[in-house]
Amino acid sequence: MRPLTEEESKTVFTKLANYIGKNLIHLVDRKDEPYCFRLHRDKVYYVSESSMRLSISVARPNLVSLGTCFGKFSKTGKFKLHITALDHIAQYAKYKVWIKANGEMPFLYGNHVLKAHLGRITEDTPEHQGVVVFNMSDVPLGFGVTSRSTIDTRKLDPTAIIVFHQADVGEYLRDEETLF
Repeated sequence: MRPLTEEESKTVFTKLANYIGKNLIHLVDRKDEPYCFRLHRDKVYYVSESSMRLSISVARPNLVSLGTCFGKFSKTGKFKLHITALDHIAQYAKYKVWIKANGEMPFLYGNHVLKAHLGRITEDTPEHQGVVVFNMSDVPLGFGVTSRSTIDTRKLDPTAIIVFHQADVGEYLRDEETLF
C-alpha cells in the first residue's frame, strides 16, 4: 500500500470533483481524524491515518483491503469510481437526482434513469455533470452523469434518458465475485 503519485492524485480528485465539487476538501480535511488516499493493487482506498499506520505490520501480499475502496485504475490509467464510495459521495454531493418508486428497480438493474422516472432534480444542474441518484426517501441508490441540463429536461419526452448509469447498489449482488 503506497501513497498516490501526483498524476494519480490529479486523476482521482478530478473524478471526485465531478460529483462533489468543492466539497472535496471535506473528504481530506476531516475534523474527527485525518484521512488519506492509498493505492493497493490498482485500487484506491480511503483510509484513516491511524488504520494505515496499523496496516504497516501486515505484509503486502497478505493485505486484502483496508478502509473504503473508492475505485480502481484501469490498465490505460483511467479511474473508475466503485459503488463502495457511494456513502462518502452522497454525503457531499453537489447535484442530486431523486427517482420515483417505479424507477428504482430499473436503475438498480443497471439501466439509465428516464424522464418518466424522474421525481426531482437539483436546480441548475449542467449537462454531463456527475450526480448522485436517490429514491424519494433520500436513500442513495447510486450515481451517474446527466445527459441534459435541468432546463433541457423539461422539454424532453418521457422516454428520454436523463441520467446515464455509472454505478448502483445492485452491483453488490451482480458483481459480488469481482467487486472486492
